[in-house]
Amino acid sequence: MKTIELAKYSPVIPVIVIENIEDAVPMAEALLAGGVKVLEITLRTKCALKAIEMIANKVPDAIVGAGTLRTKSDATNAKLAGSQFAVSPGYTNEMGLICKEIELPLLPGVSTGSEVMNANNDGFSFLKLFPAVAVGGINLLKGFSGPFSDVKFCPTGGITIESAPDFLALPNVPVCGGTWLTPKKLIEEKNWSAITKLAKQACSI
Repeated sequence: MKTIELAKYSPVIPVIVIENIEDAVPMAEALLAGGVKVLEITLRTKCALKAIEMIANKVPDAIVGAGTLRTKSDATNAKLAGSQFAVSPGYTNEMGLICKEIELPLLPGVSTGSEVMNANNDGFSFLKLFPAVAVGGINLLKGFSGPFSDVKFCPTGGITIESAPDFLALPNVPVCGGTWLTPKKLIEEKNWSAITKLAKQACSI
């Protein structure tokens, strides 16, 4: 699988933080019920890898990946847990190399022209702009469209249900990432129907 293929499933990839392992499967099922198939589980909690493993095994229709990859061990552990893709907040040549070695499709993070060039030179042409709004958002993406006309971006960071359509209207943005699909409060309340509703709204953008 190439990471650009993730864009064909829905216009938004949820960026998910799992604090309690028992929430992993029902949360994934709630998103899937709303039409969101691609799930990025961030490696920001102790149970993240276990959550990826459980979703991969118990929600086979989902395409589950690992986010916040920073080290080689993050990549190998994500692959072993069942991740079908990976997302990193930045990019290093080492990260690109290990993901290629273990055949883990990588969506690398960038925020500057130099980082785009570095990732591009290593063979990556679909990149995550992060933190999107903080580094220039729509104006930066418009600026990138000239010198990097062959590169597509998944902006993540600071995007909302209200601003997502403006990002997705750009020709170099086939999909965006968002945390608003899985608010911490709704997960704590186990309000899965509300998360399904948010997923449906995201799919309708």
